[in-house]
Amino acid sequence: MTTLLDKTLKREVRIRDRSYIVTLTPLTLKLTPKGKRKGLELDWESLVSGEAALAAALSASVGRFTAHVERTKQPGPGGSTLR
Repeated sequence: MTTLLDKTLKREVRIRDRSYIVTLTPLTLKLTPKGKRKGLELDWESLVSGEAALAAALSASVGRFTAHVERTKQPGPGGSTLR
């Protein structure tokens, strides 16, 4: 038997030695780098509405997310990484 998702559920996941927070709400799925506020967000309705819309949304989101991750990896002044 499954449980209805009626409130926000957050879990940490590690991908390639980096921590991310997965947030599930009744309306959305969100993946955010740990310690950050902005991340990828996808409505459940968009997810189930069709592959073409999903593929477009995912490729656009992944492109933005990858660019964000790459910017945070670059060394800042003094050789430290930006966070």
